Amino acid sequence: MNVCFATESFKITGELKDFRSMADSGNVMHRAFCPSCGTPVTSTAEARPHLVFVRAGTLDDPALATPDATIWTSAAPEWACIREDVPAYPAQIPPVA
Repeated sequence: MNVCFATESFKITGELKDFRSMADSGNVMHRAFCPSCGTPVTSTAEARPHLVFVRAGTLDDPALATPDATIWTSAAPEWACIREDVPAYPAQIPPVA
């Protein structure tokens, strides 16, 4: 689960390493991770520098967020639990402004 924050309102303490890749959309992505243990922490897209997506499990309070949508359901394994009360999309949804 990811939580989206405005980049200017988000602060990370500690060192992260960056992995650059190309998304299916053609956007250049940056995925930051802990250099000590390899835990994924954030994702950002060069096309949307005002947003940062943070892995909920890395937050000081993971209960801070609840799901607004489930994406990439077309790639979900058969055993995945997809909540019926949360909007679901077969692929990536258009970005929030």
